[in-house]
Amino acid sequence: MGMTGERTKIVEWIRGNNFVVRVEVDAIVPEFDPSEPCLEPEAIRFLDEVKDMANRGLIGELKKVGEVYVRQTA
Repeated sequence: MGMTGERTKIVEWIRGNNFVVRVEVDAIVPEFDPSEPCLEPEAIRFLDEVKDMANRGLIGELKKVGEVYVRQTA
């Protein structure tokens, strides 16, 4: 049985060595506590996969799922 409430999208930031990835994931604003959106297991698994790609430095793959911001060195 899933959580009930309003569905929305939220932004999560995943950090790699010299970059960050901005991804949007589905979340639910629960009826019993609308103070903060909650992630469902599927969204958490997706974020785990993105974090794994970030740890491995797979920037090309990360660009397929979100916006990648690379740190510029002077």
